[in-house]
Amino acid sequence: MAARKKIPVALTIAGSDSGGGAGIQADLKTFAALGVHGASAIACLTAQNPKRVLGIEVCSPKMLRQQIEAVFEELNTRAVKTGMLFSAENISVVAKFFGARTARPRVPLIVDPVLISTSGAKLLEPKAIKILQEKLLPLATLITPNLSEAEILIGEKNSSVDEMRKAARKIHSRFGCAVLVKGGHLKNSKEATDVFFDGKTELLLSAPFVKGIRTHGTGCTYSAAICAALALGNDLPRAVEIGKQFVTAAISQSCKIGKHFALGNL
Repeated sequence: MAARKKIPVALTIAGSDSGGGAGIQADLKTFAALGVHGASAIACLTAQNPKRVLGIEVCSPKMLRQQIEAVFEELNTRAVKTGMLFSAENISVVAKFFGARTARPRVPLIVDPVLISTSGAKLLEPKAIKILQEKLLPLATLITPNLSEAEILIGEKNSSVDEMRKAARKIHSRFGCAVLVKGGHLKNSKEATDVFFDGKTELLLSAPFVKGIRTHGTGCTYSAAICAALALGNDLPRAVEIGKQFVTAAISQSCKIGKHFALGNL
């Protein structure tokens, strides 16, 4: 009998998007598209569509931890990403699990600090921001804030690529992890430029804007693609490049779903 093909496992810890465009659903589709088996731990449920978030119901801390434990108990997880965690209690659960490094092999941890949805809905409790900064971000291999999230993390606006570069250095200095500041919402820019900095290497990753498309779930897809690339054995700078290429292709190949767009290539 021929040997069965083995594929690596990546875990997403995030919220469920009932519209299927972001969150757990986007992460799992991205993992599959890149040839990685996706496992999941659902931190919260959202009643959501591409236009708005109607409601959020958080998972209990006990159940969230059990989901993560179940995955690590039997699956050789190669990389992990977090998305919408919503509550201070659930952020603490994730931080405690991955902070106990002696209990399990150290795996790359990508933290997408989901604070606000594209439609403007708050996706993290106000009291949870401090816990995120103090307990989870220092454990991250990479954090992937957009412009608004980077502003919250350092208390300064980012209105140019140069300011994004400075923000990346400040975030790295403050939390001790690599950072990818995403500039997709940078005004008066002809390209979507992101800044990666890990203390030694800086990358400026640019791609032309795709006109006429309003996307949903790009941040989730981007961080999931980086996570998948790490699970496949790439180093971090290369994984970030793969993530940028993947999300750019997904945006350019977007499809119509009703009155909205869904990312393609997934």
